[in-house]
Amino acid sequence: MPSLLKPSEIVHRLDEHVIGQDSAKRTLAVAIYTHFRRMTANAALDSVELSKSNILLIGPTGTGKTLLCETLARILDVPFVTADATSLAQTQFVGDEIEAILHRLVDRAEGDLARAQRGIVFVDEVDKLKAIGGQARATSGESVQHALLKIMEGAPVRLRDGRHIDTTHILFICGGAFVGMERILTKTHTFGFISTSDGDDQQILERLNARIKPTDLLEFGLIPEFAGRLPIVTRLHDLSQDMLIRIMTEPRNALARQFTAMLQADGVELQIETEVFRQIAELAIEYKAGARSLRGIFEEMMTDVIYAIPDNPAIRRVTIRSLFEPAELTTAA
Repeated sequence: MPSLLKPSEIVHRLDEHVIGQDSAKRTLAVAIYTHFRRMTANAALDSVELSKSNILLIGPTGTGKTLLCETLARILDVPFVTADATSLAQTQFVGDEIEAILHRLVDRAEGDLARAQRGIVFVDEVDKLKAIGGQARATSGESVQHALLKIMEGAPVRLRDGRHIDTTHILFICGGAFVGMERILTKTHTFGFISTSDGDDQQILERLNARIKPTDLLEFGLIPEFAGRLPIVTRLHDLSQDMLIRIMTEPRNALARQFTAMLQADGVELQIETEVFRQIAELAIEYKAGARSLRGIFEEMMTDVIYAIPDNPAIRRVTIRSLFEPAELTTAA
């Protein structure tokens, strides 16, 4: 693994690929930095064992939870796999499914067990492992929490090939939308609000008052042991229209850059007016799927263009002025 990046360097690298969510980026960067420093320290210390701090990302769908984790793994050059908590809850053999997740991590490390043991596992939709509509906690959801708890705490797990993988230094990042958490926060923070005085730092106090406490997670439906293994909690917020426009245009692999490069390979210049990005962003907000819906809308907009270009080698420029009007195709003189 390359030399450890400072938190500010991690945030800078994340900014190249992920738009917005500055608070979550900073929290993740510090957590990652601390995690790898902790591994180095544990190797050097004999008497003190520094325990691991796994992470919980809370935010609506399409706000960048998976993208943040994937980008982190690329920056750190460590193996990375994702898992779906909903799928785990639907299987009768939770232990086998969890073992399969770790086996995929070893595969991503190209069979290097030592490298896999320093990887990252992202478990999405952990909020689905809860009771629904005030009923008693779903047995399947609670059993998955217990099963995940064992590997999150750090334990040797036997793989199908007979080898054992130690999960002590594997970083687990859990994510979920946690719909209904705002209601819980409104109720619990009414009683737990920290009052301020003139000499207090307002920014720090606001952050403390907005913080999701372990008791909030328990009321939501997570078991105490599972919530306790996720000490670092950070929130991602809904994407604004401006952020969605920036997502389509600014990152290294932005959709506009991808299609521009694709057409450029055929000697065609692509020009998309600013109004088009605004229209796509408005549709994405209406669909309530965040950034996830951007590609689908973009692909649909480009379908007729991509269909026409191979049959018309004379096309040299494509201009799109509105999402709701045909593209203007300009041929060579």
